[in-house]
Amino acid sequence: MAKWCAMVLAALLLGLGPAPSAYARVDVSPLPSDTDVDYQLGGDAAPPDNVGIVVRDRTSDPVEGRYNICYVNGYQTQDNEKKFWKKHWSLVLKDRDGRPVVDANWGEWLLDLRTPAKRSALAEIVGGWAGQCADDGFDAVEFDNLDSFTRSEGLLTRKQALAFARLLIDASHTAGLAVGQKNLVGFDGTSIGFDYAVSESCSRYDECGGYIEHFGDQVLMIEYRRQDFDESCEAYGDQVPVVLRDRSLSPDGVHDWC
Repeated sequence: MAKWCAMVLAALLLGLGPAPSAYARVDVSPLPSDTDVDYQLGGDAAPPDNVGIVVRDRTSDPVEGRYNICYVNGYQTQDNEKKFWKKHWSLVLKDRDGRPVVDANWGEWLLDLRTPAKRSALAEIVGGWAGQCADDGFDAVEFDNLDSFTRSEGLLTRKQALAFARLLIDASHTAGLAVGQKNLVGFDGTSIGFDYAVSESCSRYDECGGYIEHFGDQVLMIEYRRQDFDESCEAYGDQVPVVLRDRSLSPDGVHDWC
């Protein structure tokens, strides 16, 4: 673990300077696009035989014999981790009245990405979580949620979010993990080193093509309405994994594949 921490520190320091010229040229395992995906953030369940890709929270164990993706809330706080973040209070984004800026949809605090020092401190924490994912046996990591800056009351910028993303990508690649872009459709994440994309409800919001354009078959599509699932399957089911899930992502909830 000490060796890994030293490697990550070196990667983080590199991330504070000019961007490397070939982020995507790293030795990580790509998504096996010829299989199905199960999105298990609401609880673990034994995946059926057709599922070759499993996405689980960083606190869960990977599934032996599958391509495992570790979910990490990289730009916001998990609701059940507020005690942890109160110990790192300076890294939580505050509004002009000193109150935490909250993503109203999830009740999560946004992280403060406004300065290089804060981004570096946050990358040490979040990148460390990614390193633990690698130690646990995951193949890739998904950082939620690249477009958090759009819900920051104008306090964060796209440039700051991408600068932080570079640090997380460097740390994850150093640990041997492929890195997924979550949201911010239209941005070509391959330009800063993202290896694949995770898209939720892309048919509903007419965003699927935007991810396919930049990532090709390295895209996962998660739909929550039957009509959106049917549309994604018809348009992209022969190119990328598509799954229909219930909103709570419960272990015994809705699971369907193209």
